[in-house]
Amino acid sequence: MELLRNLFEGYPNLWGGGVAHSVLILSLVITFGIMLGKLKVAGISLGVTWILFVGIVFGHFDMNLDEHLLHFLKEFGLILFVYSIGLQVGPGFFSAFKKGGLTLNMVAMLSVFLSVLITIVLHFATGIPITTMVGILSGAVTNTPGLGAAQQANSDLNGVDAPEIALGYAVAYPLGVVGCILALLALKIFMRINTQKEEEDAEHGLGHLQELTVRPISVEIRNEAIDGKRIRDVKPLLNRAFVISRIRHTGSQETELANADTVLHMQDEILFIANPKDVEAIVAFFGRKISVEWEREDKNLISRRILITKPELNGKSLSQLKIRNNFGACITRINRSGVDLVATPHLQLQMGDRVTIVGSELAVSHAEKVLGNSLKRLNHPNLIPIFLGIALGCILGSLPFMFPGIPQPVKLGLAGGPLVVSILISRFGPQYKLITYTTMSANLMIREIGIALFLACVGLGAGKGFIDTIIYEGGYVWIGYGAIITVVPLLVTGFMGRYFWKLNYYTLIGVLSGANTNPPALAYSSDLTSCDAPAVGYATVYPLAMFLRVLTAQLLILALA
Repeated sequence: MELLRNLFEGYPNLWGGGVAHSVLILSLVITFGIMLGKLKVAGISLGVTWILFVGIVFGHFDMNLDEHLLHFLKEFGLILFVYSIGLQVGPGFFSAFKKGGLTLNMVAMLSVFLSVLITIVLHFATGIPITTMVGILSGAVTNTPGLGAAQQANSDLNGVDAPEIALGYAVAYPLGVVGCILALLALKIFMRINTQKEEEDAEHGLGHLQELTVRPISVEIRNEAIDGKRIRDVKPLLNRAFVISRIRHTGSQETELANADTVLHMQDEILFIANPKDVEAIVAFFGRKISVEWEREDKNLISRRILITKPELNGKSLSQLKIRNNFGACITRINRSGVDLVATPHLQLQMGDRVTIVGSELAVSHAEKVLGNSLKRLNHPNLIPIFLGIALGCILGSLPFMFPGIPQPVKLGLAGGPLVVSILISRFGPQYKLITYTTMSANLMIREIGIALFLACVGLGAGKGFIDTIIYEGGYVWIGYGAIITVVPLLVTGFMGRYFWKLNYYTLIGVLSGANTNPPALAYSSDLTSCDAPAVGYATVYPLAMFLRVLTAQLLILALA
């Protein structure tokens, strides 16, 4: 019995209660939390956030860790979590600000700033400390890195942790998940959405996703002005990004692979790939749209998706590979982080890109050897960019920045610093031959370990005063404040996004889910439709929303604490 008591309560003569005690408590908190996270009520689950609540229970019954060890593990877990997020979203972060992506990010920014504004108003109207309100804000928008950033900012400012930040987060989080989903449902009812029409529009790339997807289109040439011209001479006339991959000449039954020197003739049939926003103009220029099943009608040319797995290709442009000249095959599109890109000559490749290549069986096989397509090679971990990036992130996060009106210098901290560095490394690293690719499974493993450690430590640290705060100090009122912060910005932004920016409904709910960095809301949105508009909208705004949530949480603490 003495052994069990020491294992759970700690050995009094050992720092931190002993290694076995610390590992046991953390492991049990995380295990029980993940098990409870699998439970669903009305199809909704709180997921890994259950780890936080289990940690609170353990902390309430004094099964805890040494406060210094708890602080280290919490910060280390947060670093792993935000850094893995940055590695995933980095490649598409800057391209998300182009045209259609810029509109979606403006909608997300509006939602973020409205929630911050409501938090400030509630702070002054109710007298609740800003530390508690920032915790409620982070829980209401289900943003865990924001919670970590706020805790660290307060620690830098006052030299001590503020458990009320975690308490506010824990109280507001459940309704933050449910309230977001209810707000999306309310928007559907209030705006009288015709789901069938919205889905058809989304399938055709409408609703500001034109820059973020590509479409294959078949066309019959009817424009006499391009009769007898080469493709390389025609492209400057259009000034649009597109790739012609296949052509069937008039009177011929055989399909040929198109290249820059292919000559176009009247009534030739071609297959081109372009962004949906450019399709109408390209079709009007060439002639008329037709329906052709290229794969079924011609067996000589095949289409295959190949992974870029050779390190020496990292950062090289498509024109440098000379796939068409050397092998007679054509790369038509590139899938990167779930987004399809038009294969323009200047586009730089990255490890893990999945390219669609068209050509004969032999040509595609030769190209495959050059590109790699070896899953085994991708599975090998690249640890240098991870630990080098974390080191640089810690340095950047510790640098002070002065802002007018804020007495204390602002730091990106251990949440913002690694996040910014990971985004920059994953985006620009390939240009300097730095391989930043990690498989999705490896990325998820790092992320889940990080968030599990962070939430377990936050819960253990907040457990002692949780019950007293809820029952005796009016903590139950925080639930209402959290609901206001969750629902009001979503409804206001939703109506503005629909009627001012003319967003497709399925794109809009993906954007709103991303603005709240809310995976359960994304899952709900994706279940409403068979198209990928919610997922693309979510992925487009998620990086900027995450960055703003982390930054604003710190600014609120530093400006008003």
